[in-house]
Amino acid sequence: MKIFRNGSRPSQQGPAEWFTGSVRIDPLNTAPPPARTGAASVTFEPGARTAWHTHPLGQTLVVTAGVGWTQCEGEPIVEIRAGDVIWCPPGHRHWHGATPTTAMTHIAIQEALDGKMVEWMEHVTDAQYLAGPPGE
Repeated sequence: MKIFRNGSRPSQQGPAEWFTGSVRIDPLNTAPPPARTGAASVTFEPGARTAWHTHPLGQTLVVTAGVGWTQCEGEPIVEIRAGDVIWCPPGHRHWHGATPTTAMTHIAIQEALDGKMVEWMEHVTDAQYLAGPPGE
């Protein structure tokens, strides 16, 4: 058994290749083989978001603070709030992040397939992002 103390792993700035805006990634766990799960707490400042991406074995998001948005390709943007749990199916193209006015933190949990947990794609444009959820 291993115990990782809170704060024992340094925070990282979300790379500009994968994120728009200010994003902090706090690694939580990457299980050693043969396990293949990884988890991180990700904080998005207002207006920050991921690029479009997919996960070969899917992804679970657990929103722990704030209010955010997420969108699966071809579907409307939806609001997500603290306490929500979101399942993104394998290979499903999507993005997630904060709203324009409110920060959001989630725990992201995903598995690796052949050593890869995510396939990053192009950035979400401002026009796509600012379309917001229906009725906003």
